[in-house]
Amino acid sequence: METQTIDIANFVQFPEERRSSAFAREVANYLERYPDTQYVDVLLTDLNGCFRGKRIPVNGLRKIEKGCYFPASVFAMDILGNVVEEAGLGQELGEPDRVCVPVAGTLTPSASDPEQIAQVQLTMLDEDGAPFDAEPRNVLNRLWQQLRQRGLFPVVAVELEFYLLDRQRDAEGYLQPPCAPGTDNRNTQSQVYSVDNLNHFADVLTDIDDLARLQLIPADGAVAEASPGQFEINLHHTDNVLDACDDALALKRLVRTVAEKHKMHATFMAKPYEEHAGSGMHIHISILDRHGKNVLADDSGEDSATLHRALAGMIDLMPASMALLAPNVNSYRRFQPGMYVPTQASWGHNNRTVALRIPCGDRDSHRVEYRVAGADANPYLVMAAILAGILHGLDNDLPLQEEVEGNGLEQEGVPFPIRQSDALWEFAENESLRALLGARFCHVYHACKHDELVQFERLITDTEIEWMLKNA
Repeated sequence: METQTIDIANFVQFPEERRSSAFAREVANYLERYPDTQYVDVLLTDLNGCFRGKRIPVNGLRKIEKGCYFPASVFAMDILGNVVEEAGLGQELGEPDRVCVPVAGTLTPSASDPEQIAQVQLTMLDEDGAPFDAEPRNVLNRLWQQLRQRGLFPVVAVELEFYLLDRQRDAEGYLQPPCAPGTDNRNTQSQVYSVDNLNHFADVLTDIDDLARLQLIPADGAVAEASPGQFEINLHHTDNVLDACDDALALKRLVRTVAEKHKMHATFMAKPYEEHAGSGMHIHISILDRHGKNVLADDSGEDSATLHRALAGMIDLMPASMALLAPNVNSYRRFQPGMYVPTQASWGHNNRTVALRIPCGDRDSHRVEYRVAGADANPYLVMAAILAGILHGLDNDLPLQEEVEGNGLEQEGVPFPIRQSDALWEFAENESLRALLGARFCHVYHACKHDELVQFERLITDTEIEWMLKNA
């Protein structure tokens, strides 16, 4: 069984020589397949799920097998890429570098130019060689290893919603959906699962699908959502939670790049339109034991005691986890009645109005669909919140509220914060979540998100100017 300090990149559990040899073979195999490669994007994922890194000549690729250096302050950046000094990873420490090593299996063609540009993901180590504890990927890995050490093995799948947008704003400066190619149809309401709507955007969706296969991202084809220009792509179930989140972030980068090639924008913003539903990130999770048996179902295929303990833990930590699940001011605009999103912590069977849905299925597929996070959230941190909730439930005898039957939006449940300021307060005050995620990570995350909120609240919007000029 791996320990929590040696599974940081799926191959760091080996001695350095073996790890280097594994990466050297990965590089050799890649260059044999893509001999015209000229450059490589080496990438770290920050708190917001944004890629940070640099582009290097291909002849430098083999040199990074033993690591390359990035400042620790990469994980203390706000959404605009500015270092938040209050996080304690910047000038106060002298802007120290930390060694970063490649993540196995992430050397793939870049969507921007598959034949000539490659990309590879990195993960950061601390001074003692342990995983750097402020990196979201390492936060998730520590929780995953705690479950594995108990003989519990999560199987997860990520679903992502996004909008395609016109590059031009409308006459009032707002975002607008693109015209369907060959038409002047921009604002016509789509229909969920509409094949015709997929046909309208077949070229861009086909390129997304083709490049996903090229990058070995295990994704299904796009599904049309109800709002104009909105789509959903589902990733396949996997027993490697790090791979699941690596793939989700790679997919987001790919979608944005392909949209740009087709003279559109793609956004995973939680609520880009006032009048239309927001975009979510739904996570499906089941848990197997050492023998491959699904522990969330009993022998008759009904809910197990383990499932109910996990549900109780996730619900108990959900208010404090909202700062991770809804990381931006805009994230909270998504939580409105009638917008296909839960507005309180609740659970139920075959019910899309609750936060934790138990979908239809047989004993082997008995699982939870965690329906709260926005598409703008960092997948590593969403998954970390889920695993933290499960561990919290397994380790504590928590009451589980009655399941919701009918419309969960009209029934009582555990309220969660729907303003970022309240969510950050809940996050900072919850000792159980801090113990599970790690004290330094929680300090860094809270400092960065609080700084973003302060910056936002200093802004004077067009709406308040208009209101006050008329009435003050």
